[in-house]
Amino acid sequence: MKDQFLKLEQVSTGIATVLACAMLAIAASLGLFQILTRFVLERPAEWTEVLIRFSLIWMVFLGIPMAFRQGAMVSVDVVYRWSGPAMRRVLDAAVALAALALIFIIIVWGFDYAKRGTVQSVIGLEGISMLWAYLAMPIGGLFCVISIIGNYLDPKREELENAQ
Repeated sequence: MKDQFLKLEQVSTGIATVLACAMLAIAASLGLFQILTRFVLERPAEWTEVLIRFSLIWMVFLGIPMAFRQGAMVSVDVVYRWSGPAMRRVLDAAVALAALALIFIIIVWGFDYAKRGTVQSVIGLEGISMLWAYLAMPIGGLFCVISIIGNYLDPKREELENAQ
């Protein structure tokens, strides 16, 4: 069961990471396009600024699961280094529970924002609902839940190991 969940976590975190990288590429491409249209063609494309903002929001919320999986988000390094194996497992559980509580709040509020955003249109892109921007929170949060549980089951302390 544990191995199957870790395989699911590896796939889901990989998907989230690829999508986060794609969002970064989209933001960079749109930024270049915006520079070309504004300063070379002298006819700015206002819609690119909004899409850059949206893609960066999605990039952040889809990139967080990889940070959780690597153990780089919430850490108590000093206490962890001073603790024995039993206390380290307690710390792992406390950090995982705190992170899950935070992500649960983000998911709940994100769905609420997305639901309310259906009637709100994006400035500069009036045909698009704010739903698509707000969905980054709950969708990224769901990927985070899988990564947090995966990190609890199979801890990776890449940040801690590299600091020594």
